Amino acid sequence: MVTALIIIGSIIMVGNIIAYVRFIRTSTDVMLSGKHGEPIWENIGLALLVFFLLGYLGVAFFGKPDLLMAGILFFGAIFVSLALVLLYHLVDTLKDRSLEVTETLIGVIEARDSNLNGHSRNVQMLSMCLYKYLPATMKEGISPVSFEYAALLHDVGKLGVPESILNKPGKLDPGEWDIMKQHPKIAMDLLKSLPSFDEIKDWILYHHERMDGKGYYGLPGSNIPMAARIIAVCDTYSAITMRRSYKDKRTHEEAMEIIKDVSGSQLDPNISAIFMTIPKNELQACTPETVDFYD
Repeated sequence: MVTALIIIGSIIMVGNIIAYVRFIRTSTDVMLSGKHGEPIWENIGLALLVFFLLGYLGVAFFGKPDLLMAGILFFGAIFVSLALVLLYHLVDTLKDRSLEVTETLIGVIEARDSNLNGHSRNVQMLSMCLYKYLPATMKEGISPVSFEYAALLHDVGKLGVPESILNKPGKLDPGEWDIMKQHPKIAMDLLKSLPSFDEIKDWILYHHERMDGKGYYGLPGSNIPMAARIIAVCDTYSAITMRRSYKDKRTHEEAMEIIKDVSGSQLDPNISAIFMTIPKNELQACTPETVDFYD
């Protein structure tokens, strides 16, 4: 009984260590300043968990514990598990609440532009839907939390574009288009005072780049950040299926044909191919309730 309690406690501690390491490795996102803010304390925490585990094993195999000590060690492992669960819950809650605030602010910003109302939220939802289908190699180095913020904020720079340009019913003239093309740079300027967004600034800055190098800044192919390429596909689909002051909306099927046509020249062909495998109903489910995108 005594040995069994200690061994079970040891197994629980192994699980705690694995959960702790996984949390540290996957928590690098905009909510934690895009990097491990306190690596020393993280390492100390891991060292203590390993130390306790060695203590459990030492007592189990080389000591002569009684039932009281075994109970203390067993419930100690349970307590650590509960503390870790509480920590994860608090962090997740903080992320959810912060994202909700950001979504509300984006909604207020987009309200000034009838062409954008709901677009950023749609791109955010499409991007997270596509993210689930991507292979691990494409998602490497892209925190889902950071990526979600980047997708949501990709057009925040249009806050600095005059409303007369944003809401123009016809096509933009060359001078107006030059101003419109500044919105990724404006987004960088808006976010530069927030160090926690350093990780995603390039993802936002380059989301209008093309694979053939004919985008806003002439960045070609693999030089474009992977996250920016992913957002570009979703941004394109949303723009096609959304009604604008200068054009009517297109159907899901038409959007897929257009994406297929520009795959390889404008959009990443591999990402586009994966996007086109997503069931129509899943993409339609990414439409904000207040916006009508589809025929």
